[in-house]
Amino acid sequence: MTIPQHEQAAACPLPTADIDRSDPGYREWLKEAVRKVQADANRSADTHLLRFPLPEEWGVDLYLKDESTHPTGSLKHRLARSLFLYGLCNGWIRPSRPVIEASSGSTAVSEAYFAQLIGVPFIAVMPRTTSPEKCRLIEFHGGRCHFVDDPRTMYEESARLAAETGGHYMDQFTYAERATDWRGNNNIAESIYQQMRRERHPEPAWVVATAGTGGTSATIARYVHYMQYDTRVCVADPENSCFFDGWRLGDPAVHCDSGSRIEGIGRPRMEPSFLPGAIDRMMKVPDAASVATVRMLEGAIGRRAGGSTGTGLWSALRIVAEMRAEGRTGSVVTLLCDPGDRYLDKYYSDTWLAEQGLDITPYARTLDAFLTTGRWPA
Repeated sequence: MTIPQHEQAAACPLPTADIDRSDPGYREWLKEAVRKVQADANRSADTHLLRFPLPEEWGVDLYLKDESTHPTGSLKHRLARSLFLYGLCNGWIRPSRPVIEASSGSTAVSEAYFAQLIGVPFIAVMPRTTSPEKCRLIEFHGGRCHFVDDPRTMYEESARLAAETGGHYMDQFTYAERATDWRGNNNIAESIYQQMRRERHPEPAWVVATAGTGGTSATIARYVHYMQYDTRVCVADPENSCFFDGWRLGDPAVHCDSGSRIEGIGRPRMEPSFLPGAIDRMMKVPDAASVATVRMLEGAIGRRAGGSTGTGLWSALRIVAEMRAEGRTGSVVTLLCDPGDRYLDKYYSDTWLAEQGLDITPYARTLDAFLTTGRWPA
């Protein structure tokens, strides 16, 4: 007797495909790596919120979130921690295999620190013009510097090295905005609002950020929207960067040919982590204005900062002037991104300014006039 085909199938079920790739050794390594990264966060105190000296009677208060006090000295310490947790929990970072990153320096310093913490090699792919002090810090934390002459090739070179070594290309420019928990978990936005609670204007009218990956502005803007604050978010962009033009034109394909002179911010393309629809305003800041502003900052609070701090602070001061001119009171917050001792041969060097053809004199006069009179010169 012939059994119908459908009855044969019922009588002889197909075997269940089963592939078990469990690796107890790797899982133990992973648990320990995640513990070490989380322990670093647990050991770390929050960064300070510094008040910039403005006359009380102006009715507008200006603050700088001092991210230079992180263990690796910059805003990028938060990002590097998030990226390592993201890569570890996704199964991308593996024992003994290198982590590779495209960076203009500060992210690489922080990632080298976390790579050393969990015991994996680290390679930073950077422009050859990166400050020597940043290179020294990367090597101090056990990393290796791999230079490119054209900053636009950092992405491809990083991916090539990852494929060649079997390592993981961290790709901060793609994953910065998704690796950070923007709803809270002590991200930079939540920290700002907690520290502002006892100020006379606790909810900032504006928060001013700068963009390297775009991840910080994305985190701040998302948190503001999620918490239903009225705060507006402004992103300050330097010369030789495409974020402003891409945002203005609504064109994510915008490119530019030169690399940014303001290390840590400004990109030759619109990075995937930059969320143009989440922010309210952008300013394009001349590089000479950024340098004039960090030099002014040293006189105002006794602290040297990197050029990206100057870019954001210049924009924040313009907003303060605008609020004063309109008779509005409130508070403005911007970021002190990293310390100026990494850039003594650049932003604090008159020789470097002359080589770059940058004249900071008119911008220094503008700042002096504003801080003296409360009015921004036309």
